[in-house]
Amino acid sequence: MSTDDFGLPTLGSPDPDAPDNRPGRLAVGVVGTGRVGPALGAALQYAGHKVVAASGVSLASQRRAEKLLPGVRLVTPPQVMAAADLVLLTVPDDVLADLVAGLAATGAVRPGQLIVHTSGAQGIAVLEPATRAGALPLALHPAMTFTGTSVDVARLAGCPFGVTAPEELRPVAEALVVEMGGEPEWVPEEARPLYHTALAHGSNHLVTLVSQAMELLSLAGVNEPGRMLGPLLGAALDNTLRAGDAALTGPVARGDAGTVRAHVAQLRRTTPQLLDAYRAMARATADRALANGMLKPEAAEALLDALADETREF
Repeated sequence: MSTDDFGLPTLGSPDPDAPDNRPGRLAVGVVGTGRVGPALGAALQYAGHKVVAASGVSLASQRRAEKLLPGVRLVTPPQVMAAADLVLLTVPDDVLADLVAGLAATGAVRPGQLIVHTSGAQGIAVLEPATRAGALPLALHPAMTFTGTSVDVARLAGCPFGVTAPEELRPVAEALVVEMGGEPEWVPEEARPLYHTALAHGSNHLVTLVSQAMELLSLAGVNEPGRMLGPLLGAALDNTLRAGDAALTGPVARGDAGTVRAHVAQLRRTTPQLLDAYRAMARATADRALANGMLKPEAAEALLDALADETREF
């Protein structure tokens, strides 16, 4: 691994036609071969680095590594650490702190070694045991859902990465993200929990919301709920990303309390397990429409009455 005048690692340009930069290639190790690690390792290999070792516990993770990182040795985490200049720790959030502490306590961390984790919720503080041992800490979180297949590598093109790093390592972090095809977005250490909350609220709850809508359409006799929802939801997402709350539409934003009351009655009869979610989202939508002036206070009050109505049937 080549270094600059200050002893920090230097990486070559992600441009494969820039041979002057090729000496910056790294030996990469992957600890945790779930859905994320093998894809990032494969992306780094495409950039000219070499994945030399990986570690996975379950049979599924081992097979995933064999498919996305063919020919790479599957060994223990300490053996991965011993072989690599750059180690990707792509393990579940709740496992990360103990893993880092254990590797540092056993002397597996080498001074000057790049230690990268991909947890969205945590910054570089969780890597402190490794940092004390001389490692160079980076938090690189790809803001994307992963399938655990080769399609993930292609999807990294243009993918935003939430990046947290010491100031002196920012060029290294940025270079790694760009080499993987991503776009770095700097997130302060103290903002990592809020950053991750936003992503989880948007992506995870979107899956739940869309699945519930598909369930209701199936009950309504629609043969292909996904096909019906696709254009509508695609337009709604695009409009929201462009215009925020100005994209609000539908009976809540219009103040159609009678329609909302009918929705509540339908859900109570057919799928009462979805009623709480509908009410919560409708109330949140009304709050936003009221705050930006789309909804008048008296209309908002009527909507809240409709959402609270436990008895009236249509």
